[in-house]
Amino acid sequence: QAPGLNFSLGNFLGTSELDVLKVDLVVGASSAFYGPNAFNGVIDITTKDPFFQKGLSASVKGGERNMLETAIRWADAVKNKEGYDFFGYKFNLSYLRADDWEADNFDPVFDTQTGIGNPGRYNAVNIYGDEYQSSMDQSDVFNTFDDLAGLGQYHRTGYKESDLVSYDTRNFKSQASLHFRLQPELAENSPELVAAGNFSQGTTVYQGDNRFSLKNIQFYQGRLELKKRDKYFIRTYATRDNAGDSYDPYFTALRLQERAKTNVNWSRDYTKIWVDDYRERMRELGYPDLEVFFDPVTMQVVTNFDQAAADAWLVNFQDSLVAWHAEEEDIVNANAVPGGSSVGQTFLEPGTDRFDEAFKDIVTSLNNFDEQGTRFYDNSALYHAQGEYIFNPDFAESIRVGASTRLYTPDSRGTIFYDTISTTIVGQDTTITRRKLTNFQYGIYTGIEKKFLDDNLTASATLRMDKNENFDVLFSPAVSLVWKPKANNYLRFSFSSAIRNPTLTDQYLFLNVGRATLAGNLDGVEGLIDLDSFDEYRNSNDLDTSILKFFDIAPVEPERVKSFEVGYRTTLWNSFYVDASYYYSIYDKFLGYNIGIDAEFDGNRVRDLDVYRYSANSTNQVTTQGFSIGMNYYFAKYYQISGNYSFNRLNKTFEDDPIIPAFNTPEHKYNISISGRGIQTSFLKNWGFNVNYKWVKGFLFEGSPQFTGFIPSYGLVDGQINYEFKKYNTILKIGASNILNNETFQAYGGPRIGRLAYASLVYEFKKK
Repeated sequence: QAPGLNFSLGNFLGTSELDVLKVDLVVGASSAFYGPNAFNGVIDITTKDPFFQKGLSASVKGGERNMLETAIRWADAVKNKEGYDFFGYKFNLSYLRADDWEADNFDPVFDTQTGIGNPGRYNAVNIYGDEYQSSMDQSDVFNTFDDLAGLGQYHRTGYKESDLVSYDTRNFKSQASLHFRLQPELAENSPELVAAGNFSQGTTVYQGDNRFSLKNIQFYQGRLELKKRDKYFIRTYATRDNAGDSYDPYFTALRLQERAKTNVNWSRDYTKIWVDDYRERMRELGYPDLEVFFDPVTMQVVTNFDQAAADAWLVNFQDSLVAWHAEEEDIVNANAVPGGSSVGQTFLEPGTDRFDEAFKDIVTSLNNFDEQGTRFYDNSALYHAQGEYIFNPDFAESIRVGASTRLYTPDSRGTIFYDTISTTIVGQDTTITRRKLTNFQYGIYTGIEKKFLDDNLTASATLRMDKNENFDVLFSPAVSLVWKPKANNYLRFSFSSAIRNPTLTDQYLFLNVGRATLAGNLDGVEGLIDLDSFDEYRNSNDLDTSILKFFDIAPVEPERVKSFEVGYRTTLWNSFYVDASYYYSIYDKFLGYNIGIDAEFDGNRVRDLDVYRYSANSTNQVTTQGFSIGMNYYFAKYYQISGNYSFNRLNKTFEDDPIIPAFNTPEHKYNISISGRGIQTSFLKNWGFNVNYKWVKGFLFEGSPQFTGFIPSYGLVDGQINYEFKKYNTILKIGASNILNNETFQAYGGPRIGRLAYASLVYEFKKK
């Protein structure tokens, strides 16, 4: 986990593929042994042991998009004078470079009012700064006699993401570990002391709530562990990150626009030109005016407007409206408009020296009160310690007890967290005060396993207690039964529970992303204005403040889940394997966020306004359910056909619940594959292959408002063929992901992912 930026590091910091021994997937709520962060499951990667996997390994992989990946591993062990291995060591280095796919989705943002045909443009997904502004919405007078008729909704000129980020992905990783056997004569059963360190550095574009350019970001991790196989371990580690030159491209676009003109001045200039020029062109082309005449019968002034003619004109002259808006956009971007704002300068055009100078200044200045840039500062760390011991009493197979602690020390200088405070005294400058943040949590756990019925029934139970300094004590019990009715058949029942402590961002975040501020919510919030009621107020003729609805948000709390699962695994005919399971989960205090407005009024008019997105818990109980089945069939000695299907559904039926759950999971998906390994034929020996088809049903992806939208269904074909040169200890692999180049979105706001063809060579010299 990145201790400050709070995203999963994946394998950005981990070891290279050359050092991976196996990968285990622990599905579902797994807090009991792994802690609060194991809310949805655990990917447990076991690396190779230098006492057992000795020698030199090296690999090189090249492919499309200028992809090049290289790695090397060296491991060995030293014997003592009695001939026992007592000291082992290993080193890993790896480097990856590639040209990432560009985020070039210029479709309208999901569920926005204007689309591609709107004369005044629209809010595109990967163009930033063109979002909806209430001051740029004259749709209520679009087809009237008003001077602003025909103006409608118009959007400011934004910046493409490709103008703001580098898609040159880079990742360098290094790892070293020293292993000391304290009783070498016991071999693998000896107590072992391990000292290890990891370092990584790289550049990539990351998507969480927003899109972020992680540039020259660095991570460090050190670990010290004393362990004995299947008996005990005491492990400590620290992870530290350095954001390097990372910045927010979305907010950068807004800062660039401000360098030219504020939104208020840009809108004022736009309407001035429309009234002075384009409204008159509409009249010249026959747009009806308001008719005013005196009725001698009623002795009153009468007005008349031909609404049908106005509606028809707007349809017939749509092309003219589009052309006029394009002309006006160029004029307003070019300079200050006489009689308009009289303030501003030319739009900063990408590729020009003016743009490059402003862009560099913005992305190298910190995103805080003081510097007003968009660069993150992050020098955060987490420190973790955990110990566990396994007892083997006569009355049970095992009893496991353990405890863990974790300390977070975020440090962002106000660019990410609320760790600075600004104070302005009348007549004096604003002062910035540093605020030190820390967060401490601990947990203890125990578990017991017992077999019955001639070892055909295994029962286990665990209980964990967790305490975070900002939240109450919480317990996570779990029980399971596994029954073996006959050989190679297993029926399992389980109940598990877990908690998820609010992250540092849920507690302390204070991140200005331009249109809104993303904020943590440790203390609760009062008096926010509901968005829908604010729209009603804004559109009312007399700005009636009685329309406004206010709401409060309670302080954020840990999320809880209880999960029930039943599953069955069997082997038929010694070649056909089936594993199926069903789960039902119940969530309380589902973590999400609420959006509201904090406004100050001068009479019935808004004097100051800020939009906030606060972390919050759902007040309703949320449930999910799912089913999965996997099958493998082995035939003709070398070949395998396999497939799996999963169904996952969020049962959320509370339309009045403002919490956005961000489930971000397709309801249906499946894989079908055929493969062969170690194939021996008369014309070719020691080769293998794999072809896989994956299908994913479309789903709603929920991030920030700019990056919330629907991901269409898609299907992909992956394939690989490999050949082993046994004499040279080398394997050649040639393959491709998404062979048919079916460009698909996997996250809304991200790029379309296409084909990546590659070839690789892996050399492995195993030392005895």
